[in-house]
Amino acid sequence: MSNPYENKYVVIVDPYSSGNLYAAEFKKFSCKLIAVMTAPEPPEVYASSFKPDDFDEIFVASDMSIADLAYSLNIFHPIYICAGCESGVELADKIAPLLPPRFFNDPSLAIARRDKWLMAQAVMRSGAPVMKQICSSDFLEVQSWALDNNLSDTFLVVKPPKSASTDGVVKVHGLDGLEFAFNNLLNKKNRLGILNDKVLVQEYLSGVEYVVDTFSYDGVHTVCSVCRYGKLSNINGMAIYERLDWLDPEAPIVEVLSNYAMTVLSAVGISWGSAHIEIMHTANGPRLIELAARPHGGGHPRLCYSATGDSTIHRTVRYFVNRVLPPSCYRLIENMSVVFFRAERASVVVGVDRLKSLAQLPSFSEAVIRVADGDFVPATVDLFGTLAIGFVVLKNKCLVQLESDALHVRHVESLVFQPASSTFVN
Repeated sequence: MSNPYENKYVVIVDPYSSGNLYAAEFKKFSCKLIAVMTAPEPPEVYASSFKPDDFDEIFVASDMSIADLAYSLNIFHPIYICAGCESGVELADKIAPLLPPRFFNDPSLAIARRDKWLMAQAVMRSGAPVMKQICSSDFLEVQSWALDNNLSDTFLVVKPPKSASTDGVVKVHGLDGLEFAFNNLLNKKNRLGILNDKVLVQEYLSGVEYVVDTFSYDGVHTVCSVCRYGKLSNINGMAIYERLDWLDPEAPIVEVLSNYAMTVLSAVGISWGSAHIEIMHTANGPRLIELAARPHGGGHPRLCYSATGDSTIHRTVRYFVNRVLPPSCYRLIENMSVVFFRAERASVVVGVDRLKSLAQLPSFSEAVIRVADGDFVPATVDLFGTLAIGFVVLKNKCLVQLESDALHVRHVESLVFQPASSTFVN
């Protein structure tokens, strides 16, 4: 073990997904990295993103008490403790108040930063509008709620109260299918390994969905980016990602969304660190979908840096190493869009070189292609499934050209992902 007094240490709890981007940026300032794993192995969906060689020390929290873990970490005098991904949020919230320099979020609201039901209740108490919803383990209670709120003949959303990446999110029409969807989640483990001891049921919101990425310091909230989601709703799921587009910070909707996001951040007790807030802008204004008190997953901060020259990761590192105050908003260097591949039905990959040829598009920036010829690809049902296939990043100062290239990506995708039952031979 190196002498802890000679170095600046940073603790990342579950440094998976986008949380693995912290290491390289902190190391640019000669910081040492400590990984705290909530379990001996990462959740399966995050396993490929864990880079143990990035860390000077690794602790497994399940092997010790919180007090012993805090004592062990205190030896290193870490300059900052944070969560790398959703599975680490609760533990990071428990550790941070126990260690100097005590950059931590309100402990009394810690559960509201993970449980979507309690999150909504905290936001409602702040005076900000939220959607109608209920969280229960009793289907009869949910049924009565739907009837009392005139939602028995409209669309409803059923989801786990603690999950990530649209895992387990289902859309049903009123009471039709509600009981099945409810029971299909109740007392089942989600993809983070958490037992769904209750189920969250929400009214279905119509509008345009956005995500606001933020960095906070000492209660001051700053906006790193605002993006618009494009999502597909079909028989497989209600939130299948199609696109993610960065917005011009001068667009009027950015101020509306940013103000609402800041209210949400304060309502759930966030004063320090990265977060992102998913918001539906409805005919009645913004409504919270959910907040995550950690970096936006799927490598978003790296892409954000390409679009804006900054990200939640970069602001975090600059502030906690050198106390560099971040700007209140962001700038957009070029129009940028992530076009996610998706299989609308169970498919077989045919002619994957077509996907690779997308590199010739005028707006092409980069691509992640995780399939090969002959691969069976199940119908895409959530973001985990989307990221298992891949995506293309388009960037161009000319928005018309970018949109033309995005259409071409969809055309090529339709040729490559062939229905698994098809006898098509290329």
